[in-house]
Amino acid sequence: MKKSDAPEVLLAAASMGKPLKRSDVTGMVVMAKIKKGITWTKIARAVGQSKEWTTAALLGQMQMTKQQAEAAGKLLGLPADAVLLLQQVPYKGSLPTAVPTDPLIYRFYELINVYGTTFKELIHEEFGDGIMSAIDFKMDLTREPDPKGDRVKIVMSGKYLPYKTY
Repeated sequence: MKKSDAPEVLLAAASMGKPLKRSDVTGMVVMAKIKKGITWTKIARAVGQSKEWTTAALLGQMQMTKQQAEAAGKLLGLPADAVLLLQQVPYKGSLPTAVPTDPLIYRFYELINVYGTTFKELIHEEFGDGIMSAIDFKMDLTREPDPKGDRVKIVMSGKYLPYKTY
């Protein structure tokens, strides 16, 4: 077997076993990122999208186009089946429990518990009865220097969608 035949042999072996699942692809992505020592920002540049969207896509929460999936696959060395799965509509929602146990993710849960009703009231007062879209949505995460310790700045922008009468 030549070295160039290795990917085909691996794919053939994989096809005889269990089918690859989307969660397997997420594991492959994370491991390849670690092994290659690359950042989500670098991957996003190759994909041609923001670091926030690209990270969500590669963690299984967004559907990539063929070109985006192939760019990520090439950079990360993913097998063809993984590249195909990156192009499928995902089952969204990745938290393993209803109340997150990871401390960082739990803080977002806590933020919604404390300020969720405030967000709701202020959005309704400003816009009326409706919601902020998580589909027509933008996010930007940056570091904000502060003499008392750097801060995490997250700006979220979602299209307002009014409830309709029928």
